[in-house]
Amino acid sequence: MNEKTGAVFSIARDNQPVAGCTISKEVYAGGQDYISYFSLAQETDISAEIYGYHKLLILHEGSMEVYTDKQIWTLNEGEAILTPTDIPVGMRTGTKAIYTEISIRRNTMNNAVKAGEVFKLAELIPYQDGKIINMDFAHNEKMKFVIMSFDEGTGLAEHAAPGDALIFALDGKGVIGYEGKAYPIQAGENFKFAAGGKHWVKADSRFKMALLMILEG
Repeated sequence: MNEKTGAVFSIARDNQPVAGCTISKEVYAGGQDYISYFSLAQETDISAEIYGYHKLLILHEGSMEVYTDKQIWTLNEGEAILTPTDIPVGMRTGTKAIYTEISIRRNTMNNAVKAGEVFKLAELIPYQDGKIINMDFAHNEKMKFVIMSFDEGTGLAEHAAPGDALIFALDGKGVIGYEGKAYPIQAGENFKFAAGGKHWVKADSRFKMALLMILEG
């Protein structure tokens, strides 16, 4: 995964638009799967195109419309959508939009998520007293996308993952331990683990995050 490792960063801050332009940055490509960042400047448009798979769009900053010839969905900061398949779908903004796009195959999806509905990842799972909750959003043999909620004082013991992993902090504040150092993180920020990197998670207050892991070397 082409992203900085072992440092808190922000996809939104690091990928600001250029006036009059649309920008894409592919951070992972593995066969049919990919992860890309997109930055759309004011009054720009990505023309509607047809895909045979869903795309998960997570909007980090700004606002944008996701559109077909029959429907328009408006996304605001922190919202997401799973695009429909086999019809032309485009993206446009009157202000600016910075978002992550992840390829999603339907047979790997959690049935709680429907295509063509705007939602917030943080609202897909609740908090529960003294507990950690996991929701397997999507997975296949190469990628796994999980949403987690941590009650205050809960956490994950130090461990290592078999592949690179990208964290999206969704709500509240937590602490990421990575290779012997602690990194405070809050909603809107990101962190990457390298494959085999020892890490842990601690919720000093209630904390939600999404974890996108690559399941290949």
